[in-house]
Amino acid sequence: MPTFDLYTKEPEEPVRQVPASGAARFAWEYDDGRDRLLALYQKGKDKQWDGQKRIDWELEVDPFDPLGTPDEAMSLYGTRHWAKLTEKDKGDLRRHYASWQFSQFLRGEQGAMICAARIVESVPDLDAKFYSATQTMDEARHAEIYGRFLHEKVGMLYPINDNLQSLLDDTLRDARWDMPYLGMQVLIEGLALAAFGMIRDTTDKPLPKQILAYVMQDEARHVAFGRMALRDYYRQLTDAELREREEFVIEGCYLMRDRLRGVEVLENFGIPKAEAEEYSEQSEFLTLFRKLLFSRIVPCVKDIGLWGERLQQAYVDMGVLEMGDAGLDLLMSQDEEIAEKLDAERFAAEERERVAEVRGAIDAGR
Repeated sequence: MPTFDLYTKEPEEPVRQVPASGAARFAWEYDDGRDRLLALYQKGKDKQWDGQKRIDWELEVDPFDPLGTPDEAMSLYGTRHWAKLTEKDKGDLRRHYASWQFSQFLRGEQGAMICAARIVESVPDLDAKFYSATQTMDEARHAEIYGRFLHEKVGMLYPINDNLQSLLDDTLRDARWDMPYLGMQVLIEGLALAAFGMIRDTTDKPLPKQILAYVMQDEARHVAFGRMALRDYYRQLTDAELREREEFVIEGCYLMRDRLRGVEVLENFGIPKAEAEEYSEQSEFLTLFRKLLFSRIVPCVKDIGLWGERLQQAYVDMGVLEMGDAGLDLLMSQDEEIAEKLDAERFAAEERERVAEVRGAIDAGR
């Protein structure tokens, strides 16, 4: 079925064009490179996987509860509209919320693929070009997987959110080679990792848990790559140049915070936009959700050397400043361990099935 037949609202442009500027850079030094970045590149090669084979697409998904979303997580819960909803209405609402979330994940992954390709083109160092080439493949795989989940299991897509589109456009239009790192690796990927993790750790549905765990295993490397490259580069910048990057981070964080409302979902259920925004702001669950989404961004921004007074004040206003002390390396290692544990469990189950088949064949031959 064509994708456009599944949209809740047809996108304004079938293909969006973003004018981009900046130089393509060739590097002629092929022996020298940063050991940690080259080691990450090797890991990126070793950890490539096939989304068609690693994920068990035979697992059933209820399109009206794809993620096991609790009532409290929906912003209409506790409002005057909630009591009027039938069980079918609540199932439709869960389907729309899951579609909206994974549709934005899909857009972010396509944006990450394009940004990683831009980094290959524009970054001056060959070791960074090597790693970005592996990331481009990773992001293509992620977009493929999210697209398949939405097509085959949910059967519904939402257009890209305006604020996410705005941040992607700003990231791609900037001619400075470090901006795709900052916009994508730090802001969009950092926020996505936190969102992925919250769903991965709370859903009781096997297929989305698999998808998110395996995607997060890759994303942990991508954020590490952005941290390494930007930390090295930002040590060389002037205070004025650092402040420019901080202003970009501040604006991007406000955009990302404001995109995480799901207002489009409520509008599809006949709730006026202003009322939908009010419900989203008042929802205790969504307030906590939005705050936790910065658990990956704030410590990363601090780590790469962007920690000026104005940026810190913005994080105070958002109520997330204390997250600057979060253990980012521990979170990333846990992401990898969770994916490896899923693999081990799946391989053990397959081994048990093979042993049972062999034993059955032996018994039948006796």
